[in-house]
Amino acid sequence: MKVWADELLHEYGIHKKDLERRRDRLDRNDFHSKQDLTQINSMIESMNFSMEWLETGRQPGTFKGVDKKSIYQHQSFSNMDFIPDITEQLEEGPKQLYMTAEEKIILADIFASLTLRERQCYILHYAAGKSWSCIADELGVSKSRVQQAIIRAKKKISARVSQTD
Repeated sequence: MKVWADELLHEYGIHKKDLERRRDRLDRNDFHSKQDLTQINSMIESMNFSMEWLETGRQPGTFKGVDKKSIYQHQSFSNMDFIPDITEQLEEGPKQLYMTAEEKIILADIFASLTLRERQCYILHYAAGKSWSCIADELGVSKSRVQQAIIRAKKKISARVSQTD
């Protein structure tokens, strides 16, 4: 389940490798090549900064939440791309699913506490019923990373649920 940030990260990764290859081919003794080297290194550094920001959702280089102000502490999801569409399954089943506004807020809060990778792995495993190896193939990571992400997600969810009880 890819979102726009994953696609952008993938593109940045491809272009970063291309820049690194170009940098490695430059003659470091040539004056013009040194200028190009400076420019390419600057571009690679900017890409690394942007990629880290996209991966973590936080400004790189800030520590202990100094980049977060109280207004930003509650994350709201205007786009619920990370929750799979289960409309057909609900229509087939004998039970109607209804969530109160409070339950929706709690669910969004729980998902907000997970990293993107944890959220992807957890939903693909529990909601879509996919195996760890299938998820690993789909996301392009190792099976053990999927397993770790699901275990971390389960711990975070359990902690959040116990807080709301």
